[in-house]
Amino acid sequence: MTNKTFQNLSKAKQERITRAAIAEFSEKGYAGASINALVDQLGIAKGSIFQYFGDKKGLFFFIFDKSTQLVKNKLRTIRDQTQDDDLFSRLEKSLLVGVSFLKEHPKIYQLYLHVLFGSNIPFRSEILISLRKYSYEYIRSLLTTAWKKGELRDDLNIEKACFIIDAIMDRFLQTHTIQYLDAGLGIHQADDQIVKVWIKELMEILRSGIGLDHTPNTKTAVKTSNIEIQPFP
Repeated sequence: MTNKTFQNLSKAKQERITRAAIAEFSEKGYAGASINALVDQLGIAKGSIFQYFGDKKGLFFFIFDKSTQLVKNKLRTIRDQTQDDDLFSRLEKSLLVGVSFLKEHPKIYQLYLHVLFGSNIPFRSEILISLRKYSYEYIRSLLTTAWKKGELRDDLNIEKACFIIDAIMDRFLQTHTIQYLDAGLGIHQADDQIVKVWIKELMEILRSGIGLDHTPNTKTAVKTSNIEIQPFP
């Protein structure tokens, strides 16, 4: 939490401090971030940072919360704008907004990756649990609306569906940013057209599933027998 001294600063100065802090933490991680380097860049007294935020942890929580609110605002907007769309269109647009956001705010997304893959961050588990809960709640709201509209199976387990969709969407965004996750699929830093095709096809897989009919028949068995199975290396 910030104190009133920070809140009384001009909006321009608040934004300048916030942007510089996001850059410092996103580039160096929590452990490597330096308050000395930050105040040298800003040209302000070191004591001011401690007066505004209490300590390094307070500053980190402030900029992380600020960044998270930007993401939440984007998601609320797309949720409200797509109320008349079917579920898979809403998920598609939500994921496109996510890609757009990480391109528009790469340092904020890098900050998230530091939390996700780092270990030297105070209350890291609590932060990640909070983020996942929000993501689940967002996806659950879309699924619940779709279920009420008759778009989904009556026997669908909403919680497990939330888990699957959240995992797909989060990994897609990670892969777009982190090269080693790509595995040659062509998602890493792909252009907008490739991203759109990928997302649309992911949504079609979610829509139709990946299994054949639940009850095998002769035609299915013949079709399956003609598939060349490659051994796992």
